[in-house]
Amino acid sequence: MLQETNVKNVDKVVIRFAGDSGDGMQLAGNIFSNVSAGEGNQISTFPDYPAEIRAPQGSLSGVSGFQVSVGRDVHTPGDRADVLVAMNPAALKTNLRHLRPDGIVMCDADSFTPANLRKAEYTSDDPVEELGIDPRHILLVPMSTLLKATLEGSGLDQKAMMKCKNMLALGLICYIFDRPVEAVLNKLKKKFAKKPAVYEANAKVVQAGHDYAANTHSSMPVYRIETATSRPGTYIDVTGNTATAWGLIMASEKSGRPLFLGSYPITPATDILHELAKRKDLGVKAIQMEDEIAGVCSAIGASYAGHLAVTSTSGPGLSLKSEGIGLAVMAELPLVVIDVQRGGPSTGLPTKTEQTDLMQALYGRNGESPLCVLAAASPTDCFDMAFTAAKIAVEHMTPVILLTDAFIANGSSAWRVPEEADYPEIHPHLVSGDQLENGWKPFDRDPENFVRYWAIPGTENAMHRVGGLEKDFTTSVISTDGANHERMVEARRRKIAAIAKDIPLMEPLLDAEADTILLGWGGTYGHLLTAATELNREGTPLAFFQFRYINPLPANTLECLKKYKRIIVAELNTGMFADYLQMQLPGKEILRINKVEGQPFFVKEVKEKIIDLINNDHGNQR
Repeated sequence: MLQETNVKNVDKVVIRFAGDSGDGMQLAGNIFSNVSAGEGNQISTFPDYPAEIRAPQGSLSGVSGFQVSVGRDVHTPGDRADVLVAMNPAALKTNLRHLRPDGIVMCDADSFTPANLRKAEYTSDDPVEELGIDPRHILLVPMSTLLKATLEGSGLDQKAMMKCKNMLALGLICYIFDRPVEAVLNKLKKKFAKKPAVYEANAKVVQAGHDYAANTHSSMPVYRIETATSRPGTYIDVTGNTATAWGLIMASEKSGRPLFLGSYPITPATDILHELAKRKDLGVKAIQMEDEIAGVCSAIGASYAGHLAVTSTSGPGLSLKSEGIGLAVMAELPLVVIDVQRGGPSTGLPTKTEQTDLMQALYGRNGESPLCVLAAASPTDCFDMAFTAAKIAVEHMTPVILLTDAFIANGSSAWRVPEEADYPEIHPHLVSGDQLENGWKPFDRDPENFVRYWAIPGTENAMHRVGGLEKDFTTSVISTDGANHERMVEARRRKIAAIAKDIPLMEPLLDAEADTILLGWGGTYGHLLTAATELNREGTPLAFFQFRYINPLPANTLECLKKYKRIIVAELNTGMFADYLQMQLPGKEILRINKVEGQPFFVKEVKEKIIDLINNDHGNQR
């Protein structure tokens, strides 16, 4: 039991772990997140990787961070941390700006050596004074000394011992935030099931960190975090990439079509390939191809053969896949393209997040090449939107691009494992026996939604050929007739437009009758929702809506938006979605909040910019 002295009851807290890339900050943060999800807390995480593969140890450029918010009504990892765990002087220096003014720092006192201070570019031998940290707000723990004492006689050499230091910090944090050590040990036991000696060492270190915090409890607060009221079920901590992979598996089960992934490794999308490669037990075929072009082309071949076909990538790979995607548009084959966006152009910022592939997804192919574009709003929403992307692809016989981003792909949230009955059946648009008996042709279309029929090779009387050349609307044979081409272009356009009948209508949240509406799309959802909620609570009426369906837009989008005096679009680019809406709302000014720093929004900055736009009385009258 916690002693009741210096205990703070809070709705939510934010913790940031920071250290060298090899210090295991991601592992410590992930275990803490998993344990918190198991305790009934909502969570949101933000792994902040360095851009360098492995910068020099102790250098400013090599610091890796992991921020997590835990508690009730959690939609973001938090603007600023309540507690910063810094494993060395470089981590302290680069991450102090992420700490609240009254926040607490926990640091490895043993790391303050002259060599480490020099590598972190300090000018004095007292980093606490140099950085202006209130001594009452920092806990200097002799982590290395405590670690060596704990593992003395374990048989581990010093290098192996130092690899356990992240677990010492985790033990300290578990005491401060009232997390059960037993749950941490269960996670470690699973992770090191084949390495019992490594498990024993880490288990001892976690307990030592917890005991140290308990013995010094009077010098630090202990946080008791409120839990959320949740629907009964099994809850786990899941990243966006993992949720994406699982959503595709669910779609395969619901459609009866075997899942195929043809992909090439690229940051930050590679974990989708890793996760699906593990699922041979569910009939998944996941193949690492030699390049991005081979990835999309293998998926197109699998689609022709009757599979639920997927290819995954990031922005540079989407560029390379564009011709192949155009082939799938012309052949009218179902294909799911997952684009986990990152900072660009070119190699850009591979480990950082942006929303800068939107125009490429909408228009980045030659010719009139329409397809469906969706965007996931959170790590857990990646499951639903991957499922939806697959459903639209096979029911409407079209490529679908699903946009996620590095923030939600690497970040995680507490997720209730769904029941199969929670999701609808998927009905592939397969050719029927009656059609085959009555002279079916490959580009015969459903008269209601203009979708052609899928004929799986090997089906009796369904021999056919499709490809990249234009086909005759009536006969399905190759045609170079201009009038026919225009007719086919219009048919493909109307097919995509008809998808709007199968997607939810736009329904603004919060104060739907306000004069101003805040709009976003994709992974900015948590930050924008939190900003809009807080502004309404503080007396600024505001409606809010996050777009998951981008092409086509919900059927009532334009009608709904015309009601508002001010339309504000916030996105992590220079205004791509705002431009897209502006094209469809001539005469209606779209106001913009933009950020292109490789980092997600801060709630505070969104609120300040909204207030500034409203106070300057921008916008058109109703």
